[in-house]
Amino acid sequence: MPRLSSTHATSPFIWCAGIICAIISIAVIIGGIVIFVGYMVFHPRVPIISVEYAHLDLLKYDIVGVMQTQLTIVIRTENDNAKAPALFDETSFKLSYEGKIIAYLKQDEFEVAKEKSVSSHYVVQSSPIPMSTSMKEAIDYAFKQDVIVFELKGGSKARWRVGPVGSVKFECNLSCELRFRPSDHNYIPSRCSSAHKH
Repeated sequence: MPRLSSTHATSPFIWCAGIICAIISIAVIIGGIVIFVGYMVFHPRVPIISVEYAHLDLLKYDIVGVMQTQLTIVIRTENDNAKAPALFDETSFKLSYEGKIIAYLKQDEFEVAKEKSVSSHYVVQSSPIPMSTSMKEAIDYAFKQDVIVFELKGGSKARWRVGPVGSVKFECNLSCELRFRPSDHNYIPSRCSSAHKH
């Protein structure tokens, strides 16, 4: 008995879908290679933000339990990348005492040239702050020890252009203590940087 055979023509739609998928795959591979090569050429380094200087301009509290303070804080932003400037935005920090936020530090978008740094000056003045019992005890102890400690937390987002095809983004975060002497209002220098410790 003769065998019957049949052939089915491939649908043009399937051919088109296959071609489109192949083109997309090739484009993704080429794009990845270009970005990788661009990254290796530019080799951007993670930026560093750090406290360069600080000063306790004002610190007073009364018997009612209300504290008022003003600080000057200088934050240094470094771009060690040798081949491209860096753009920083969403720069924001919060200053607190004994867990209570007393001020926010914010800055608009700014650029740091390649292999350069920028120092941002913040003058932070708090509104009168009603103190809890624990805060009163802490500030009494601070005056006795001649050391008062504030907490500074926050950061900034940085990005570089990697050639004409994309950008590289990094987050720089600070979380440290700022120590001052109430007797002379001077800053007690200590390490406060987003750089990894070695």
